Amino acid sequence: MFVGMDFGTTNSAVAVANDAGVAEVVRFATTTGPASTLRSVLSFDKAHRDADRRIRPLVGHDAIEAYLHGDGECRFLQSFKSYLTSRSFSSTSILGATYSLEDLVALIVGHLRRAAEAGGGRIERVVAGRPVRFVAEGGETEDAYATGRLVEAFAKAGIGEVVFEFEPIAAAYYYESTLDRDQTVLVADFGGGTSDFCLIRLGPGRARLARPEDAIIGTAGVGIAGDAFDRRMVEHGLSEHFGKYTTYENDGKVLPMPAWVYAKLERWHHIAFLNAPQTLRLLRDLQRQVEHPHQVEQLLALIEHNLGYHLYRAVEQAKLELSRAGETVFSFDHDPVTVSRRITRGEFEGWIGNELVAIETCVDDLLAVTATPTAKVDRVFLTGGSSLVPAVRAIFARRFGEDRISAGGEFISVASGLAQRAREAFRG
Repeated sequence: MFVGMDFGTTNSAVAVANDAGVAEVVRFATTTGPASTLRSVLSFDKAHRDADRRIRPLVGHDAIEAYLHGDGECRFLQSFKSYLTSRSFSSTSILGATYSLEDLVALIVGHLRRAAEAGGGRIERVVAGRPVRFVAEGGETEDAYATGRLVEAFAKAGIGEVVFEFEPIAAAYYYESTLDRDQTVLVADFGGGTSDFCLIRLGPGRARLARPEDAIIGTAGVGIAGDAFDRRMVEHGLSEHFGKYTTYENDGKVLPMPAWVYAKLERWHHIAFLNAPQTLRLLRDLQRQVEHPHQVEQLLALIEHNLGYHLYRAVEQAKLELSRAGETVFSFDHDPVTVSRRITRGEFEGWIGNELVAIETCVDDLLAVTATPTAKVDRVFLTGGSSLVPAVRAIFARRFGEDRISAGGEFISVASGLAQRAREAFRG
């Protein structure tokens, strides 16, 4: 059994390949039916305890259900993969227990391992995906540090041997299974936290190479993807509803609301950090002074009713609708917070303009560094959730033509390709 694990910022997946190289994605049970991905989320709910009365961490769909419908005190965590590069995040206290970042990652990885083992056989080695570059918030590359933390997390989850593969290369393996002739392919994989690219020779001829990596022409990546698009929608489309542009007077001066508050609002998993007595007192004081107190009241309600997750699910839905239509009505109605706003695709594309430029520049740099003219690229394979955003697809259509673009396996291509890579890495 050859296993590939795709531990993602937003979603994770695991696939198993047989001796013939056919990969099958493991399915996860949810209330709406089997799913091919696992949400990379955890919850710690006082109502869920093990036989020793310790709080039992919940993973994926179960974590979401406990967070949304539980009656007890609950901590909900998401997007912690983005902290692998952070040297300041070593551990956190959750309802009286201390967890390292590696512990948190291990809970997701262990869940993936057990799901794969349900098909039979103990799993102690895997090929795991990783972005082309682990980039810290300051822009510096932290590859060795981040992969070291992942190795420790996988070990904590019972996996003693892990081989890392770039996620776009794994997606290339997935795409290669559709080919009957050799091609030079640009693979673009858009995750929650990173956009990664690989130029590679694929097809029957690759099997004749001495080493699989000899087929790789070049790789590149940028720390921008779906989460960044979500932040821009909140920043430009929704923050005004929560008082970002209202003002107050102090000592005869007209002052804006604190910018740091709205920086937290733009990352939904940071909204919980605003639910601290000192911050709430500050916002209550400001509410009595601002020009539009109702807007700050809406912000306070969002924080105190723990509605950050709900808000960002609505953001994801609006982003998806804008991939299908020219406009949508963003609708969020969770009493006492109500938001309704018409958003056009043009507005959204303007909000993410800087991110689109960064992605475009990364692709151009890869072509330049590898001295690859666009005419020499036979196909472009787009995968990952943000590949569905029309403005993202347009970057490649402008360069290569719509007829050279293929897409698919948006949420499973990496896991499937990793399983096929595991067959090469561990066979014999």
